[in-house]
Amino acid sequence: MKHESPIKRRKSRQIMVGNVPVGGDAPIAVQSMTNTETCDVEATLGQIQALQDAGADIVRVSVPSMEAAEAFGRIRARAGVPLVADIHFDYKIALRVAELGVDCIRINPGNIGREDRISAVISACRDRNIPIRIGVNAGSLSKDLQRKYGEPNADALVESAMRNVDILDRHDFQNFKVSLKASEVFMTVEAYRKIATQIDQPLHLGITEAGGFRSGTVKSSIGLGLLLMDGIGDTIRVSLAADPVQEIKVGYDILKSLRLRSRGINFIACPSCSRQNFDVIQTMNDLEVRLEDVKEALDVAVIGCIVNGPGEAKEADIGLTGGSPKNLFYMNGKPQQKLDNANLTDDLERLIRKEIARRQETEKAIIARSAD
Repeated sequence: MKHESPIKRRKSRQIMVGNVPVGGDAPIAVQSMTNTETCDVEATLGQIQALQDAGADIVRVSVPSMEAAEAFGRIRARAGVPLVADIHFDYKIALRVAELGVDCIRINPGNIGREDRISAVISACRDRNIPIRIGVNAGSLSKDLQRKYGEPNADALVESAMRNVDILDRHDFQNFKVSLKASEVFMTVEAYRKIATQIDQPLHLGITEAGGFRSGTVKSSIGLGLLLMDGIGDTIRVSLAADPVQEIKVGYDILKSLRLRSRGINFIACPSCSRQNFDVIQTMNDLEVRLEDVKEALDVAVIGCIVNGPGEAKEADIGLTGGSPKNLFYMNGKPQQKLDNANLTDDLERLIRKEIARRQETEKAIIARSAD
């Protein structure tokens, strides 16, 4: 079931966050943020590694103090993924992490202070070719915008962002990306749609403070999905009150559903009913856990009966259709063998991994031939 996405992405200029391109024709980058105490270097590095293993392209780390800035420098020296330093209130922290080798600095201009302080951060970033992320949040708009608009709305978010874009423009600094986040879906979507027509810098998407795992996933999927289908967005962060690794998984699931990126297995599974010949729900739960380590893109259909099973199996790379007395296993759209229920999950995992290994060997052979 390999089809290109029909989405035409907004044309944006490209910046580099470490070795990860953001914007232009680069893949939409997936990122998350650590929630460990930054001064606990080992715990933070452990979480960064877990996020990287899950597929994170970029990781953001909060740096609330000078002590945390020094810890960030030690973390940056050992981390294997680009790091964004999240800075609030004290511009001197931004200057320090710039010295220590940060890959990107996120500042919230609503609370960073006077323009001369922002200017100092710009100079430090220009000297070291460090990009800036202008991060505007509905919950921390400047006081004059709060008075002007009465309450946060899309126009207030855009005006806040454009004020700071203008500052960067006056300093002839174009190495930046922008985010305009709210916890309310409609406000966020409207704000991004408006600013997308006013600037050509990359846009970082997110529904901020979206909620717990279930509600946050729903809000983020709707809000980010609407924008991504418009072609808006160059990097995403799904904000969940949950293990940050889940943010990466949900982010990739959103992109996979829109055919914008492929990583890991794309499962097609029925919700199950009384026609099922095996326990679809338990089989899917087991497979998702067992195959979390798979990075290769693969479509796997798991359908409990013969109503839709054969059709879905023929379109997938690997398919299973429930049948009586045994279930039918498909490979690349063709029936291969029958599997009984006794060892169904074990057999499926074995056959899926066998196909992944075959594809890896084929890819290695192709690379070897091209190198000769």
